[in-house]
Amino acid sequence: MSKAFIDSNIVLYLLSADIAKADRSEEILADGGVISVQVLNEVVSVCRRKLKMPWEEIEALLLAVKAFCDIQPLTVASHEKAVEIAKRFQLSFYDANIVASALLSGAEVLFSEDMHSGMLIDGIRVQNPF
Repeated sequence: MSKAFIDSNIVLYLLSADIAKADRSEEILADGGVISVQVLNEVVSVCRRKLKMPWEEIEALLLAVKAFCDIQPLTVASHEKAVEIAKRFQLSFYDANIVASALLSGAEVLFSEDMHSGMLIDGIRVQNPF
């Protein structure tokens, strides 16, 4: 069975005051999974811009996430797949990047709270884990 692909919103719930969602996010990450460089970039952006976290805390979070997850690189192929997916499924380009990386990783499920749960995109199922 392939590992699940984990969207940035799931990673960010590790920092949530919502204990149930934070615990569920921790379970998902502890099971291992796949993230992309795009996910890492989005996590850093939210942590700095919205949460105003210091770099030391962000780096600690990133190290923990990287310890549990395989990382899918951003490539020209993932970019081209993202453009195709954004056009075909009317997704934002950032969401399409996540989906493209998930597809290229071979994942069968994409855990995300931001996209329509149950949506099937080229064989990968979007699932809201909450």
